Amino acid sequence: MTNTLRVLVYSSDSDTRAQVIGALGTRLDADGPELSYYEVATAPMLFTQLDSGSVDAAILDGEASPVGGLGIAKQMKDEYDPAPPTLVLLGRADDRWLADWSRTEATAVLPVDPLALSAAFAQMLHTAGITARS
Repeated sequence: MTNTLRVLVYSSDSDTRAQVIGALGTRLDADGPELSYYEVATAPMLFTQLDSGSVDAAILDGEASPVGGLGIAKQMKDEYDPAPPTLVLLGRADDRWLADWSRTEATAVLPVDPLALSAAFAQMLHTAGITARS
C-alpha cells in the first residue's frame, strides 16, 4: 500500500506549475509520503478537483490570471469545510497581509525558490497534521 499526498497546483502559467512540481519533487523527504499532482490552469477546473474530494493540499499562484490564487483561496475557505491547507505564491513578500485576509496557511514568493517553497509547504503540512492518504 502506497501513501500518497494529492497536491493541487493552480497557475495560469505552465512554467510556474512546472517550477512548483520540480521544486517539491516526488517526496519532501525520504520518510514522507509520495506526492502526486493535479495541475490546473483555470478556476473552474480547480473547483472541479475540490468538488471531487481528491485534494489533500493546494498550492495557488497569487499572480494567476484572470483569477488570482488569493481570491480563490478566500473562496475555498468560505465554501469548503474542511478546505485543504493552502499555500499561495505571492508576487511580493509585502503581500503577506492579503494571504492573511484569504486565510491561507502558508506563502512563498515568486519566482519559485525550491528551498523556501519546500520548507513552507512542509511546515504547512506539519501544522495541519497531514501526512498522506493510502
